[in-house]
Amino acid sequence: MSWSYWLLFLGIVQIIHGLGTWKMYQAAGRRAWEAFVPIYNAIIMAKIINRPWYYALLLFLPVVNLIMLIVFWVEMCRSFGYNRAVDTILVIFTLGFYLYYLNYTQPLPYIENRELKPRTAAGEWTSSILFAIVAATIVHTYVMQPFIIPTSSLEKSLLIGDFLLVSKFHYGARLPMTTVAAPMVHDTIPVLNVKSYLAKPELPYTRLPGFQDIKRNDIVVFNWPVDTLNIFGADDGKYYYKPIDKRTNYVKRCVGVPGDTLSIINGKVHIDGKPLQLPDRAKVQYSYQVLTNGYRFPEDQLKFEFDITDGVGYQQTADGKLIMNIKSATDEAIAKMEATGQVMKVIKVDRTPTRQKVNYQRLVDGEVVDRTHMETFPYTGIYENSNDDRAPFLIPAEGQTVDIDFKNIHYYRRIIEVYEGSEMDTFNQLSTRGNQVYLNGEPLNQYTFKQNYYWLMGDNRDNSLDSRYWGFVPETHVVGKPVFIWMSYDPNKSFPTGVRTDRVFTTVNGPGKPRSYFIYFIVGLGIYIAASRFYKNRKKQKK
Repeated sequence: MSWSYWLLFLGIVQIIHGLGTWKMYQAAGRRAWEAFVPIYNAIIMAKIINRPWYYALLLFLPVVNLIMLIVFWVEMCRSFGYNRAVDTILVIFTLGFYLYYLNYTQPLPYIENRELKPRTAAGEWTSSILFAIVAATIVHTYVMQPFIIPTSSLEKSLLIGDFLLVSKFHYGARLPMTTVAAPMVHDTIPVLNVKSYLAKPELPYTRLPGFQDIKRNDIVVFNWPVDTLNIFGADDGKYYYKPIDKRTNYVKRCVGVPGDTLSIINGKVHIDGKPLQLPDRAKVQYSYQVLTNGYRFPEDQLKFEFDITDGVGYQQTADGKLIMNIKSATDEAIAKMEATGQVMKVIKVDRTPTRQKVNYQRLVDGEVVDRTHMETFPYTGIYENSNDDRAPFLIPAEGQTVDIDFKNIHYYRRIIEVYEGSEMDTFNQLSTRGNQVYLNGEPLNQYTFKQNYYWLMGDNRDNSLDSRYWGFVPETHVVGKPVFIWMSYDPNKSFPTGVRTDRVFTTVNGPGKPRSYFIYFIVGLGIYIAASRFYKNRKKQKK
């Protein structure tokens, strides 16, 4: 739904609200017309139920407002003496329309200074839980959200089992697009294993102002753009809709920002023709095959001297030599290994993608065609791209106009058709006839992009599913910036030995090695507890 439809919808809601409550407003000493004025009527209603005015603002926060609507309905009943269990049940299950019955058929004795404390223990528990959920949902949605790292794609920077706090306010909090959803869960309700949201109605994309833009080398949490594709490149006929904010959460490093021309040469990212300078904490890794003279490096040496902790296997050759298959290692680790004199040859594993013949079942100039499908983005056989090598291409910026031709359109096809079309209702249609590109049937020679795009990759380059496979990340899909590791646990070990104490309470960003602030937290907590007890005892002595 566009904003114009939402404004129309909200206008209708205000009329419905006014018609069902205007007598209640009058009974509380207000004017009848106040029940019909948008926003103002919510503020007055908060006063009627004896709550602070800012409670009204919570009615306009998506997801949170579903809980607050119930709170307002119930408390409106109680403000006029209708506090029986049956009244509460009826107003909830009629979606507030029980207020119509009270408004037009029942006496309305307004209780001005109503006691807000619930009369029963069950009521008190219910009230506490509801407002705890509201507070947690606000923090979760607009301030800070917890995540856990499930894969090794950012190994050395972020480890499997790191528990992150991700800031929503650095890049600006994105308002939820799904208006009807369970609070504080993603796309599935745990245990029940059912979808946690309704796809419709959906709010247009809106982001609050942040205090910084995404910078090159930032680690970014985002919604996986191709979550709704059965296979990469199959967006013509294989796509199904899923709200942006309910797509799978991913975390990668931003190696290219809007306006950059990016290329990859022998596994190294280049920006505008120059090698990308990575921060201190970024330890890029690759897969290697290492031929030794028969020497088998001890596990402790691999771990502590070379810092190789992920995937080392051996193959015996016919002449007694050993081939080490190393899943992930830095260039520095391989150099140290070569310096021992035990290494005869090092081969960097070439991750050249395979080609597949795929029938896309799509009409092109009236015919169903087969196309060569590449495993890397863009999915066409005309580019000789691989994980390690990629010709220069432009990362689009908002407002940037780019010349379009039959050669570069493959990089921008999904952007123009899906991300810059209406993902929910209709798509732009791109086609080519000879060397001419057409957009919705009209010749397309230039295109001005409507939003920013980013190129994100994992530091564990040969073990990362990233932009090399599925392309650009639109700004609409950005979730937030990881800022803090509050816990880290090695899933291969048992508790408590699995706790990585050197990573607990460390920052994600910054120069040098990560530094744990856990001891400062413990000392601060101890001081707080001691001070609280001191002042509590002091008050008792004064009494």
